[in-house]
Amino acid sequence: MGDGRWRTAGHWRSAGSALVRVVVVWAVSTLTMLVLAGLLPDFQLQSADGDSITRTALTAAWGAGAFALLGALVWPVIVRALLLVPALVLGLLVFFLNGSLLLIALWLIPDGRGAADPETAVVVAAVMSAVASATSTALAVRDDDAYRRRLYRLADRKRPRAVTGRPPTQPGVGGGPEPVPGTLFLQLDGVGHQVLRDAVADGLMPTVADWLDGSHRLTPWRTDWSSQTGASQLGILHGSNEDVPAFRWYEKDTGRLMVSNRPASAVELQRRAIERTGDGGLLTVDGASRGNLFSGGADQLALVLSMAARRGRRNRSRAGYFTYFSDPANAVRTAGSFVAEAAREVVQSIRARLRKQTPRVSRGGTYPFIRAFATVVERDVVVAAVIGDLLAGRTAVYADLVAYDEVAHHSGPHGHDTDRVLARLDRSLALIAKVAEHAPRPYRIVLLSDHGQSPGETFEGAYGLTLRDLVRAGCGLPVPRRVRRTRSGSEARDAARDALRSALHRPVDEDGGAVPDKAGPVVLASGNLGLISFPGVPHRMTREEIERRHPALLHTLANHPGIGFLLVASAEHGSVVLGRDGAEVPVAELADDGPLAVFGRGAADAVRRTDGFPHVADIMVNSMYDPATGTVHAFEEQIGSHGGLGGEQSHPFLLSPVDFSAPVGPGAELVGAEQLHRVLRRWLRECAGPQVPLEISPPVSDAEAFLPVKGTAGPDKNN
Repeated sequence: MGDGRWRTAGHWRSAGSALVRVVVVWAVSTLTMLVLAGLLPDFQLQSADGDSITRTALTAAWGAGAFALLGALVWPVIVRALLLVPALVLGLLVFFLNGSLLLIALWLIPDGRGAADPETAVVVAAVMSAVASATSTALAVRDDDAYRRRLYRLADRKRPRAVTGRPPTQPGVGGGPEPVPGTLFLQLDGVGHQVLRDAVADGLMPTVADWLDGSHRLTPWRTDWSSQTGASQLGILHGSNEDVPAFRWYEKDTGRLMVSNRPASAVELQRRAIERTGDGGLLTVDGASRGNLFSGGADQLALVLSMAARRGRRNRSRAGYFTYFSDPANAVRTAGSFVAEAAREVVQSIRARLRKQTPRVSRGGTYPFIRAFATVVERDVVVAAVIGDLLAGRTAVYADLVAYDEVAHHSGPHGHDTDRVLARLDRSLALIAKVAEHAPRPYRIVLLSDHGQSPGETFEGAYGLTLRDLVRAGCGLPVPRRVRRTRSGSEARDAARDALRSALHRPVDEDGGAVPDKAGPVVLASGNLGLISFPGVPHRMTREEIERRHPALLHTLANHPGIGFLLVASAEHGSVVLGRDGAEVPVAELADDGPLAVFGRGAADAVRRTDGFPHVADIMVNSMYDPATGTVHAFEEQIGSHGGLGGEQSHPFLLSPVDFSAPVGPGAELVGAEQLHRVLRRWLRECAGPQVPLEISPPVSDAEAFLPVKGTAGPDKNN
């Protein structure tokens, strides 16, 4: 009975506190509206004949209240409708929609006393939303329950029973129950081990520096040959990245192009990994996946690419955006930051051009908006979702922050532009760590990256032609006139003509008309890793077959100064690695010397593993690497790249709490995303017992059950 009276009294106190907060926020909003009416000539709260101070104040109170109600009731509906338009458009529409709500609120004021020009309404609405949000947050921070409720709303969470004070427990040292720790995995996409160390040393990341000073240990790890998010994250979350030779590749048996960041490809890769491992992934028990390519078996999903290709009631690929932008204050703040970031990119691009910085790639078109989306919108949405997960007491959360990776591709992995991104990421880490203190269970935060980035001029910038141009020239196929004028293109075409004259005993024209497959091979780029496939041949072509068809091609590629080595099958030797000056090593005898010497320890094992993949390309091409400068040549428009071997791209980091067991034993190396998965899985068990993550061995036919939603995969534009 006493407990019942206590709970009733608590409910009344809560309701009273909420009412006080509403009144205070309303009063502050009213005062803000009065001040703006006094400052802005096109914003009126009085009739033409003038009103008393009391009347004007009542008018402002009416307008502020109407605006707040419209924001609470109408804004979520508008945002849900906006899920049908491209996400980049959302940031541009937020201000105008918010201004429209203000105009409607002024129209609702009796006697027509409220009026504003549309441009002024946008400004007034933005200021009022920001002030109301700041006031509400300041009041809520003084009340832990209110603060949690606000964050739950932002992340679309309903308070679970475990959060009421009874999270999962285990016996404590003194015999009493202690909350079982949760684990938060935060991925800083593309941040290499050395980049993190330099950022800490330069004072850019004080939060990470504090962790390194006592609570965490820093461990470098080595990626597979395919040093990119698709391969690394699939291995980390699902325990297998078998048969992922690159970021994009052509599959002869299905005739489709696989691209890691396309929904249909992502869901297929996740399905294959589940078939191979026999379990749903790292997050199968009470897990959440935020901003990732794959779900990891989590039930709670937001901005997960593999979910976007699935059809079903739960398939709302942009639901994470709705839950964040349903708060108009969030929408205004993030939209403002979006515009500022796009403007910052334009200024930085112009400055780089005026200073004639090299290397440099084009940063025009829609790129400023793409960068702003990755560094502002996606960051804010993912951080809000993670905050909700912490306060909901999820057992395991994995989230990806992509800001650095996006900027480094176009600005380079080192410099002022990326330094600012790292500093902002550190502030996000500090916010998450602070919120974790309010969570219903203790959290251990693991910070990691999926790969690094290596700098360098693009292959085209250095040699005047793309890898595709060089391949076509080496095959004697038509190439653009600008390519014929380059030294590489001219040499390749001359070699192709000479080889064909010798092989076919008849002349060939300038366009290589004597070559049987005029369409040419499929040439794909994944950073500084190139893949060449001949779609007209159903099997993996051997060196001997390629040389019969295109006698000059392999020689042209292997001896080009921008290329480090080739991997190609051989009828005589199984598979071989080809380098300059006739270097040739069978894969079975491959070691970290010879053509692979400059790529460092583990290169031979990485190449040997990829050689066994069913969908490895006919010719795998890795660009040159200069160990003195750390540079590579990307086969796409990137001056910070990753995807192959060479330099910092292959060396990400793992920053883990010292409470966990050491990732590897003394003197051992952490190699490959699959081994990293096993380490993370072991840490989850150390936190919550052997039942996490759930180990299941479904029949192959049942692997679909572990995908995020029901239905078949939808096609993308390439398959």
